[in-house]
Amino acid sequence: MAEVEARTVLWHLAFMGFIVNYMIRINVNITIVDMIVGKGNAPSPVVATNPPHIVSGNTTERLLVVPLEAAAEYQNITGNASSHTEKYSLEKHFLNWANIEYEKDGFHWNEYQQGLLLGSFFWAHWILQIPGGILARKYGTKLVFGLANATGVFCCFLIPIVSYWSFAALIWLRVFQGFITGLAWPAMHVLTGKWIPPNERSKFVTAYLGSSVGVALFYPIFGYIIHWTSWEWVYHICGFLGTAWFIAWQYFVFDSPAEHPRIAPSELRYIEKSLGASVQTNSNLGPTPWRAILTSRPVWMNVIAQWGGIWGLFTLMTQAPTYFRVIHHWNIRATGFLSGLPHLMRMLFAYVFSIFADYLLRTDRMSRTNVRKLATAVCCLVKGLVVLALAYFGYNATAAIVLVTMATMFHGAVSSGPLASVVDLSPNYAGISLGQTLEAWKNVFLIAAGMLITSGVLYVLFGESTLQPWNSSSFGKDGGLKELQIYEEKQPLQVEKQVEKREAKDE
Repeated sequence: MAEVEARTVLWHLAFMGFIVNYMIRINVNITIVDMIVGKGNAPSPVVATNPPHIVSGNTTERLLVVPLEAAAEYQNITGNASSHTEKYSLEKHFLNWANIEYEKDGFHWNEYQQGLLLGSFFWAHWILQIPGGILARKYGTKLVFGLANATGVFCCFLIPIVSYWSFAALIWLRVFQGFITGLAWPAMHVLTGKWIPPNERSKFVTAYLGSSVGVALFYPIFGYIIHWTSWEWVYHICGFLGTAWFIAWQYFVFDSPAEHPRIAPSELRYIEKSLGASVQTNSNLGPTPWRAILTSRPVWMNVIAQWGGIWGLFTLMTQAPTYFRVIHHWNIRATGFLSGLPHLMRMLFAYVFSIFADYLLRTDRMSRTNVRKLATAVCCLVKGLVVLALAYFGYNATAAIVLVTMATMFHGAVSSGPLASVVDLSPNYAGISLGQTLEAWKNVFLIAAGMLITSGVLYVLFGESTLQPWNSSSFGKDGGLKELQIYEEKQPLQVEKQVEKREAKDE
C-alpha cells in the first residue's frame, strides 16, 4: 500500500483550515434570521451587502437586515412557518435556571444594529495581515494559523450567551473574532514557502480556496441546523468542528519537513533538494529587508494583480445577488441556490488549472514567470472581459447568471498566479508581502471590469516570478544571487528526474 505523502496531508488540513476560517465569518449571516424577535411571523428580509447596508426611512414593520444568500438558504429550508415551536437551547436553560432575565422571544435589534453586527467581523480583520506573516516567520505557521482559527472557534462557543447578555459585548466579540482570524491568511504563505517545491505551488495554493467551499457548504448546513434545533446550535457545532480540526492540525502538521517525525526520507530529500538554498532558517536570515521589499517592482505587481482580482471577486460576491433581486426580480430561493454555484466552480477551475500550470513547469514548457503571467491573465484579463460583457448584456437573466458564474470561476486561476507568485519571489518573506437602475449597475460592472483589466495588463507587462535578491541573507554582498536564481529555476526539474530514476532502480 502506497504511503500518503506529508504534503498531501498538509494540503487537506490547510484546505479544511480555510473552510473553518470562512465558517467562522459567515455563521452570523444566517443565524441572525432566527435571532430577531417575531421569527414565526415570517417577516420579509431586507437585503444587506457586506459591508452592511443600512436601511433608511420610517416604517412600522419590523425588518430583518440579512445577506441575500443567507436569507435564501433560510427560507428554502425552514419555509414561512405560521407557528413557532420552542426549541431547546442550552443558554436559555441556563438563564432560566439562574433566574436571569433575557429576551425570550428574540432580540429587538433594529435594522441599524443588525447592520453593525453583520459588518463588525471585518472592521479590524485587515490589521494583522502583515503582522501575521512576521509572527509566522518567528513562531511558525503551525502555531499562528492554528491559534488564529482556534481562537475564532472558541469565540463561537461564547456568541450565544453573550448575545443574551449584551448587544455591545456581542459586537466587540465579533470584532475580536475578525481581528484574530486576520492572522491566518498571511501565515499560510510562510508554510507554503518551506514545504512546497516551486513546481507544485500552483496546485497546493488551491487549498486556500477552501474558503469558497466554506461559503457554498455552510449556508445550507446552518439552515438545516436552525430548522431542526435552534440558532444557538450553529455556534456550538462550529465550535466542535473547529476544535476537531485544530487537534488534527496540531498532530499532523509541522513547520518544516525537517521537523516532521513521520515524513518518508525520500520525500524529505526531494523537498530539500527542490527548495535548495531559497529557504533559510530564521537565524540565518538577518533583519527583514523592508526597503527592498517595499521598492520591489515584482512585489507591487503582485499587489496590483491581487487588488484587481479581489475587487472584481468581492463586487460579484456582495453586489451580484442584490443585482439579480433588484434588476431581474428573481425570487429569493433561486438567488440563494445560485449564490453557491460560482464558488464551487471557482474551486473546481482552480484545481484543474493548477494541475495544468504545474505540468507546464514540470515539463519545462514555460518559465515560472510566464506561467504566473498566464494565470494572472486568466484571473484578471479574461475575468475582466466577462464582467465587461455582464455590464452590456446583463439585462438578459440567463446571460447574467452564466456571466457571473464564469467570472467567478475564472478567478480560480489566482492560485496559480499572484497567490503562488508571492511565494516564488521570496519563500522567506512570503507572509509579509496580500437608488438602483440598470444603468447604475452597468457602471458598477464597468468599474470592476476596468480594475481587473488594468491590473492584469500591468502584471503581464511588468510582473516577475523569479527569486528576488532580498530573499537571501547575502543580499547586499557580492556573488551568490545569479547562481541562486538559476538553481531555483532549474533544480526542481532535475531533482524530480533524479527521484524518478532512483525509484525505477528500487523497483
